[in-house]
Amino acid sequence: MSEPTVDQQTAELAEINEQSIGKRYAYYAKKSGPGWLQGAITLGGGSLGGALFLGSFMGYNMMWLQPLAMILGVIMLSAISYVTLSTGERPFRSVINNVSPILAWAWLIATLMANIVWCMPQFALGTGAIRQNLGGESIPVWGCGIILLAIGIFVNFFYGKGSKGVATFELILKILVGIVVVSFFGVVVALTSAGTLDWGAVFKGMIPNMKMFSNPAPTFAEPIAATGEFAQFWTDKITSTQRDVIISAFATAVGINMTFLLPYSMLKKRWGKVHRQLAIFDLSIGLIIPFVIATGCVVIASASQFHTKYSDVLDENGKPYPALEKGFNEFLDSRIQAERGDAFSTMTPEQLTQARNAVPAGDRRLAAMLVKRDNQQLAAALEPLAGKTVSQIIFGIGVIGMAVSTIIILMLINGFTFCEMLGKPGDQKIHLIGAVVAGIGGFLGPIWLWTGSSKAALAIPTSVIGGSLLPIAYFTFLLLMNSKRVLGDNMMTGKRRILWNTLMGISTGIATFASIWALKDKSGFGLPVGKIGIGVLVILFILGTIGFISNNRKSDTV
Repeated sequence: MSEPTVDQQTAELAEINEQSIGKRYAYYAKKSGPGWLQGAITLGGGSLGGALFLGSFMGYNMMWLQPLAMILGVIMLSAISYVTLSTGERPFRSVINNVSPILAWAWLIATLMANIVWCMPQFALGTGAIRQNLGGESIPVWGCGIILLAIGIFVNFFYGKGSKGVATFELILKILVGIVVVSFFGVVVALTSAGTLDWGAVFKGMIPNMKMFSNPAPTFAEPIAATGEFAQFWTDKITSTQRDVIISAFATAVGINMTFLLPYSMLKKRWGKVHRQLAIFDLSIGLIIPFVIATGCVVIASASQFHTKYSDVLDENGKPYPALEKGFNEFLDSRIQAERGDAFSTMTPEQLTQARNAVPAGDRRLAAMLVKRDNQQLAAALEPLAGKTVSQIIFGIGVIGMAVSTIIILMLINGFTFCEMLGKPGDQKIHLIGAVVAGIGGFLGPIWLWTGSSKAALAIPTSVIGGSLLPIAYFTFLLLMNSKRVLGDNMMTGKRRILWNTLMGISTGIATFASIWALKDKSGFGLPVGKIGIGVLVILFILGTIGFISNNRKSDTV
């Protein structure tokens, strides 16, 4: 059984639009789907890690960041849906033929990289939830990975089975997204009932404050001052660390792979021009609302339990608890290195242990405040307030829902990517191969590629990588929205075009700024990889603009 034809759907929508607003939106809710796929991918390990560390590092001060990032992302996704539904063409081929082959392939390759890179923290997060929150300590890491991989392959298999398979696929994801939202909302309800939340500070944190980008949160002022001559070191350390946290939280709202998924999921349902209003409604209920509620609840919970606190890291004697000792020592060692300079590299393990024990209490407390907690620590911190059932079981179910839904969608996108890369759209075998590739990449992440003390912390470096690629997609669709060659009579004109170009220009500009901010100081393999990445972005922008101008001139002369 296949989806109804465009003509059949057009007639059905025309009839619905003549009815009341309530019936119309009830119909829209029933027909929604692509937006929920977007919601399923964005509510993953990246979002949890970004929100968790945003709250623990910044407190309530940046409650506004993730909603703003989502609004900017939905502006671009709406533009993507407009281009796709107006043309009915697969965007990858449209970009090749009408903008720039180089930009098209950069978009595809960046999406492929993001799928595999972002799959890793999902497996790490899911494994952590199974072993830490849901009582599966006896299950080995690889065993948890196999369970998650099998679920991803099984659900993706449905997607290639026509209309009923797609409907089943979307229903599963709606349920998972619902579980995520309800779970984390329940945590905040429990905290509120216990009287531990400062709602005044929460609402104040919803007002944008640009100072937070270049300074530690004001609540760190006293702990920093307590470190004496090393106050500047800690100020710089906190500012540098929170930069990646901010970029991660921003980047996980809308990732480059989401820009690849949306057009193909809409075309799979045979949507056309008449569905443009439905597409915006779909993004609203399936993406904006679940994301804002879920991430906001995680920020609130982590801020209330961890921000400028250290009692869950250090015991009454100032010694770190084993579960967080590694993360604590990483911050402590950076402080010792700042004091010892080059001599730090020649210290023996015994000397390093002595130096750690000799670090003053003020520095030790501040280092403990900065340790990246995991979903296990957040759940455990909530036990006295919410009880073990809420804090461990419900929290664990929410985390599993996040991880599983995102693994499923990342594998789905990689299937689309493989089909386009090999020039065989709709080939079910190739699609499944592409899905399995992303799944295996994610499976290997927590086993061989990440040894950090916090599994959720893997979301930070991967999200920085993914976020730095986002401007490629935004810039591509900014050009497409202004291409007469692509849109023909559907291209916006007058004030409407000015409005959309302004909104898209702001979104693309902020995404580009965030990418440059994330990359500029990155290095690796003895090379300034961040600056190289910025150079590549600039070259792609230039080549894309040249290709766009050239193709549109050809269209004007035909």
